[in-house]
Amino acid sequence: MTVPHAASTNPIILTALSSQLAEALCSWRYPSPFDFYNWSSWETMQQLGIEFGDEQLRIQQYAAALDAQGSFIGFAQFFPLLGVTRIGLGLRPDLCGQGLGLPFVQAIVAEALRRAPGDEIDLEVLVWNSRAIRTYKRANFVITDTYPKRTAQGLVDVHCMTYLSPDNTQSG
Repeated sequence: MTVPHAASTNPIILTALSSQLAEALCSWRYPSPFDFYNWSSWETMQQLGIEFGDEQLRIQQYAAALDAQGSFIGFAQFFPLLGVTRIGLGLRPDLCGQGLGLPFVQAIVAEALRRAPGDEIDLEVLVWNSRAIRTYKRANFVITDTYPKRTAQGLVDVHCMTYLSPDNTQSG
């Protein structure tokens, strides 16, 4: 099922993250220091049943982002918390810094609102990732908290950013 989101001028389309697209996602490699975002191999993801390597989790929480030509350009995760949808996202490495960030984030926010209209929307971003933080701010996210988060690479400092609807009230 393919559903266009956000304004009709938004060229980003979200659809199911198939196992073939998930396998392709595992091959994406970000340059340092963004290599923090690289995934394990598809085989490892499936063997461990982690993230989109778990078929049920992939179906329930993940989406693929396609451009107007149908090319796989990114992914989103919609993680349900009580009253909150926490989004995770990633743009294909060769497309970063080329102006796709804002429409990409806007399409993901529109899908989060469609999935859970009453939920607040937030995300976590590494405090040093100024490029992503700028994009999120342009998409109406504000920093609401900063804290250490345990990851496979150890403790990292993250900002929690919350989406504000265009009328400057929180989404939920």
